[in-house]
Amino acid sequence: MSTGTLPLSAQIHARLTERLQPTALRVIDESAQHAGHVGANDSGEGTHMRVCIASPLFAGIGRVQRHRLVYDALQDFMDQGLHALAIELI
Repeated sequence: MSTGTLPLSAQIHARLTERLQPTALRVIDESAQHAGHVGANDSGEGTHMRVCIASPLFAGIGRVQRHRLVYDALQDFMDQGLHALAIELI
């Protein structure tokens, strides 16, 4: 199955699992909560995501560097229309 047929939240989950080997990971689509806001679309899906993540790759680096690892892993999603990404480090 191509990841392109999965919901965006599942695609993001797969990408972060592959790149960051998380010990804990939740991806939550919050797009419906942002209906009518900048970057929202008519479907109410796939524009505003929240990622809650813990990874051994975060050991020994600061919060900004941890966020950068997440953003770098998801850059192509941002380039393709993901408008907002909230990151919670757990």
